[in-house]
Amino acid sequence: MKRNTFRMAAAQAAPVLFDKDASTEKACKLIAAAAKGGADIVAFGETWLPGYPFWVEGGVQDLTWEASADYLENAVLIGGPHTQALCDAAREGGIDVVIGIAEKDANSEGAAYCTALTIGREGEILGRHRKLKPTHAERIIWADGDAVGLKTHQRDYAKISALNCWEHQMMLPGYALAAQGAQVHAALWPGWEKIPRKEEYCWARQHLLSRAFASQAAAYVICAAGLRLEKHIPDRWKPLGVWEHTGQSAIFDPRGEIIAGPVEGEEIIFADGSLDIVRAAKSACDIAGHYSRPDIFRLHVDDGERNPAEFSSKRPRQNKVD
Repeated sequence: MKRNTFRMAAAQAAPVLFDKDASTEKACKLIAAAAKGGADIVAFGETWLPGYPFWVEGGVQDLTWEASADYLENAVLIGGPHTQALCDAAREGGIDVVIGIAEKDANSEGAAYCTALTIGREGEILGRHRKLKPTHAERIIWADGDAVGLKTHQRDYAKISALNCWEHQMMLPGYALAAQGAQVHAALWPGWEKIPRKEEYCWARQHLLSRAFASQAAAYVICAAGLRLEKHIPDRWKPLGVWEHTGQSAIFDPRGEIIAGPVEGEEIIFADGSLDIVRAAKSACDIAGHYSRPDIFRLHVDDGERNPAEFSSKRPRQNKVD
């Protein structure tokens, strides 16, 4: 039976960079803390596990490839022990989880995806959404995603969805989710960059696009931002550059108003939501419902899987001679 009210949380904390084991352990503790705070859903920042690849901002250097290799080694295989640990934590806490991970490609040691992984309180993976287009220098390390996971998930309190960072700038991915009735949305960000030339711009853009999604989709938005200070970066990789992300996580209501945050430092923020407020906002403007014109504008989404090679035989492929 559907509930009318719910509690949302954003877990703002630093992962243990380049260490998927320690980061997974920390994530499980944060999930437990959010559950203890009464949250029905908790969201983490973009590629929180095992951390955002900060070094790509510095361009290609001699250490770039070593850092990339280390990062890929710590990417997470869905269905492996690390995602299972997250599923166990979700089940034990009775809480839904949306967490950004660097997803290891099952067939390649050289590819990873910026993935929003959604786990249900039952301890099962509900879906994974791979970032459709990595932003600028992120393409050094992340591959393009697909629309297989571009969907909402019906829970007993709301329909939930997720996008990564500048997918909110693309507009059409957000419309695809609004058209599926998104009510609680997790917007995963790497965090506010403390780079002088970008300082105000990045913080403003993170909140601006999260607020825009909330207003346009008439949905709650958990703007979950990453946290990374100089002290969190292993000494080995500091020559690649030190870009700090100070978080600034926040939660927006369906009118685009901030109802929790923003915050700096390690903190879990909470906010309560109501489907009545969602309904009221959608009754005013439902961009994929009564406020749409499908006779003029329609969005086509190809949500099929994309594989680099297709084999006509269905036999298992083995390197042996029969």
